[in-house]
Amino acid sequence: MSINWKRILLLIGFVAAVFLIGFLLYYFFLKPTLPSTEPVTNTNGTGALPGAGSNVNIQTAGNTNGALPGTNANSANQATPPPDVSPNAITVSEIANGGLTKTTALTETVVYQPTLDQNSSEIIYYDKSTGLFYKIATDGKATPLSDQIFHEVQNVTWSPDKQKAVLEYPDSSKIVYDFSTNKQVTLPKHWKEFSFSPTSDRLVFKSMGSTEETRWIAVANADGSEATKVEHLGNQDKTVDTIWSPAGQIVAMYRKDKDFDRQNLYFLGQNNENFKSTIIEGRGFEGQWSTDGSQLLYSVYSSNTDYKPSLWLVSANGESIGQNRKNLQIQTWSNKCTFANTTSIYCAVPRQLSSGAGIFSSEMDTSPCDIYKIDLTSGNKTKVAIPQGNQNINDVLVTKDESYLYFTSKTDGLLYKINLK
Repeated sequence: MSINWKRILLLIGFVAAVFLIGFLLYYFFLKPTLPSTEPVTNTNGTGALPGAGSNVNIQTAGNTNGALPGTNANSANQATPPPDVSPNAITVSEIANGGLTKTTALTETVVYQPTLDQNSSEIIYYDKSTGLFYKIATDGKATPLSDQIFHEVQNVTWSPDKQKAVLEYPDSSKIVYDFSTNKQVTLPKHWKEFSFSPTSDRLVFKSMGSTEETRWIAVANADGSEATKVEHLGNQDKTVDTIWSPAGQIVAMYRKDKDFDRQNLYFLGQNNENFKSTIIEGRGFEGQWSTDGSQLLYSVYSSNTDYKPSLWLVSANGESIGQNRKNLQIQTWSNKCTFANTTSIYCAVPRQLSSGAGIFSSEMDTSPCDIYKIDLTSGNKTKVAIPQGNQNINDVLVTKDESYLYFTSKTDGLLYKINLK
C-alpha cells in the first residue's frame, strides 16, 4: 500500500494554519495589557478624588515656631492633604511648637462665657451646674467670685474691669451685678444686647419698645439710670450691633446692602457724630474691636468664599475708618479669635469647612481646629498648636504675657489650657 504524501502534507498544513490563526487571535484580542508606568496627573475632574478641607496646610511663616516654610504668607488657603503619619511616630509636646500639643482640662463641668480677669492672667466663668461664678488659676484651682448663687443664667456681658456683669435669664429678666460690692440692680426686660463703656460705668443697649416707633439704641449708667436715646432703631434690629469701642467714641454699628456680596458698615457715636463708613466684603458680619479700638476684626461670607467664613481687618477709628482693609486669607469665625495685643491675634481655625458653613455655622461648625497666630502687620500666619484630642474650639483666650492659651471645647464644654511658653 503506497503512502499518500499529498494528503499528509495537506493535513499538516491545516493543523499549522489552525495554530497560527489561534495565536493571532490571542495576540491581538485576548492578550492582557500591562498597566502604564507613566505618572497620572489628577486634574480633579470626573472620577478624581476630592480635595481636603479649605484650611488644611494654610501657608505659614517660614520655619517659625515649628511651622513649615511657605513661599507666600499671604496666599490663599491650600487644599493639599497632609502626609500620613504613623500614630507611634507622633510626639505630644508640653509646650506649643506647631505640632501636636498637650491640652489640660481645668474643669470637670461645662464652662459658660469665660473671660480673662482684670489682670488678663486667670479665667473667670459661670458654672450653670452650681449657679456660681468662679475664678480659676493655671493649676485648675477654682475659687468662687461670690457666694451669691445665680440660677439658670442664659447670657453674661462682662465690663472691661471685670467687676460688673449684665446677667440675662430665660424669662427676659436682667440684672447688673457688681462683684466688688456684691450688689445688684434690675434692668428693664425690654432692654437687650448690652455692651459696657471702656470705663465700665456706662452701658449701650437696644431698647425694644412694643412698636417700631419706640425702639431705640440707647445709653445709660451701669445701674440703668439716666437712659438716653442715641439713634432710632425702628425695624433694623438685625442689622445693628451694639459694641462699645475701647477708644470710647463708637457705641454701635449698622449695615446696609451695597450689592449682592457686599455691605456698607456705618458707625454710631453718642452725639450724632458724622463718622466715615467702610465696605465689608460679604454677609454674616461678626466683629470685635482690637484692644485699643483702632481696628476692627470681622468675619463674613460671600459667593467668593463659597459661603465659608473669611477673616478681615480694617482700621475703624477717627479719620482712619475704612483704611488698611485686608483679607487675612484664613477661613474661620471672628468669635474663634482673640487679640493678644494690638498687632497679633490667635485664632482657632477649622481644618475642614464645607460649602455654606458661613451661613449655617451652628450646624456646620463641627471640624477639629488648629491654633494659629497671625501677625496683623505683615499678615504672616504661624501654626502654634494642634490641640490634643481633635477639639472643636470656642472662646479662645490668651494671657497678657502670652504664656497660656485657654479655650472651651464644643465637644464637651470644658475649659482647656495650652502652654505657649
